[in-house]
Amino acid sequence: MSSAADQWETLRRGIDAVVPEDEFRKKLERSIARGVPLRVKYGIDPTGIDVHLGHTVPLRKLRQFQDLGHTAVLIIGNYTALVGDPSGRDETRASLTEAQVEINAKDYLKQVGRIIDLDRAEVHHNGDWFSKWSFLDVLRLMRSTTIGQISAREDFAKRLREAKPVHLSECLYPLMQGWDSVEIKADVELGGTEQLFNLLVARDLQQEQGQEPQVAMTMPILVGTDGTRRMGKSLGNYIGVAESAEAQFGKVMSLPDEPMRPYFTLLTDIPLAEVDRLLGPGVNPRDAKEVLGKAIVAQYHGDGAAEAAAAAFRRRSEGLDPEDIPVVEITRDLLDGEGRVSAPRLIVALGFESSTSNARRTIEGGGFNIGTDRRVITDTKTMIDVTDGLLVRVGKRKIARIKLVS
Repeated sequence: MSSAADQWETLRRGIDAVVPEDEFRKKLERSIARGVPLRVKYGIDPTGIDVHLGHTVPLRKLRQFQDLGHTAVLIIGNYTALVGDPSGRDETRASLTEAQVEINAKDYLKQVGRIIDLDRAEVHHNGDWFSKWSFLDVLRLMRSTTIGQISAREDFAKRLREAKPVHLSECLYPLMQGWDSVEIKADVELGGTEQLFNLLVARDLQQEQGQEPQVAMTMPILVGTDGTRRMGKSLGNYIGVAESAEAQFGKVMSLPDEPMRPYFTLLTDIPLAEVDRLLGPGVNPRDAKEVLGKAIVAQYHGDGAAEAAAAAFRRRSEGLDPEDIPVVEITRDLLDGEGRVSAPRLIVALGFESSTSNARRTIEGGGFNIGTDRRVITDTKTMIDVTDGLLVRVGKRKIARIKLVS
C-alpha cells in the first residue's frame, strides 16, 4: 500500500466532505500500519434499469479505494428499494414490487461492473438480512431514533412545512441503510451530499452494536446535460453507462459550458492542472468538450470507440454521413405493388421511431430526409420509393442504409 498522504491525495479529488475527517485519516494510517484494508461501502437501490453517469461518481471513488488496496463492499438495496430513499425528494417515491426490483438488480450489477472490479468486491443484497427479521426486530431498530431527529432532516422538514405527506415507511429508510453498515462492518461509506443524514445514522447504530463507527464520505451531485438539474432518467438529462459510444459522446458535446469543470473532476482522471488549461482562456470550449467526451467514452467502450465517436460527430457537424452506416433489412412485403411505402411506416420499420404518430411528428418537424441528396420530406402522406442502398436519416444521429430482402 502507498502512504496515507499519497492515498489521501488521490482520494480527495471530487470530495465534498469527510465526516469526521480526523477519524478517516486515523483509519487510513492504521490500515496501512497493520496491512488491513478498509471496508468501503456503497449502496445502490435498483429502482430502475439504467445506471447513468451521476451514479458513477461514488462508484468511481469506490474503484479508487479498490486500486489503493482496500475492500469495496457493494450493497444492492433490494429491500431498501421497496421503501424508497427519501433523501433530497420533495415527494414520496413510487413503490416497486419485489419482482421489479429483482429484474432491475440483475442489470444494475452488470452495468456497475463496468466501473468497479466485481471480482475483487464483496456484493451483498440487504434482503439477505432484512427478509429474516421479525416485527420485533423492526421495533428494536425503530427505537434507535426519534420523530424529532427524523423530522429535522431538511427534506422531511420541507415536506411537512408544505403539508406534503411523509410516510412512516420512509422514516425507516435511514435506519435500514444504517443497519447495512452494521451487517458488513463498514469503515467508510460513500454517497452523495444529500445522503449525509443516512450515513451518520449508521455511525450511531454501529456504536450501539459495539462497532467502531464508519466515516461518511460525500460527493457532489452531478447535474444533467441541461446543466441545471441533477442527472436523472425521468428528467431526460442523463448519459447512460450502457449507451452507445456515439450517444455518450454526442450528449457530452451538447453540454452547456458551465458544468464542464465538475464533469472533468468527477468523471475523469485527467490531471486538474490539465483541466485548468483546457478550461482556461484561449481554448475553444468545443475542443475541451471533445477531450471530455473521449475520456468518458473510453472508460465504457475503449479508446478506439472514443476516437471513432469523435470522428463521426465531426462528420455530422460538417453535414457529412458517418463512414460506417448501419445496414437495416426491410422485407419486400412491406412495400406496395410499385415498391413504395409511406414515410411514417418506413421510419417505424427502421426502428427510428416506436410509432407512426411519433414518426409523423418527426416528418412534420423537418427531421426526415433520404438519399445522397438529403431530400427532406415534410408531408406525412409521401410514399417513398424504396431501393437497395437507399439512405434514410432521422434527426442528426439516426441513419441507415436499406437492404431489401424477400
